[in-house]
Amino acid sequence: MVADSDSNIAWHRVQLKKNRAELKALETARFTMGEIASSKRNGQTQKSIAELKRKIAQSERVIADHDKRTRRPLGTDMQSLSNGSWSHWDSYTNQQQRKTGQRSPGRG
Repeated sequence: MVADSDSNIAWHRVQLKKNRAELKALETARFTMGEIASSKRNGQTQKSIAELKRKIAQSERVIADHDKRTRRPLGTDMQSLSNGSWSHWDSYTNQQQRKTGQRSPGRG
């Protein structure tokens, strides 16, 4: 896993891992040991599971938003490259220079 320069994202990644492990343990225990449908513990377990799922979803959203803003596309196949926007790679700085055939200053 890549180290995060943003401590908030790093915290969310740790929380995501921790909450997923806790959710797995709760659900495994629930099915392994079994629960009586009318028990108070069942209600508490359901609340805990719902809370963990909410926290997991929140962390996933924060991480996904960060990844969308900061990650570069990893695909280098022709299909991936053709779908991307290449306008910022253009050596011409604006449409007027492109029409007149002028190059940006400092270029030979």
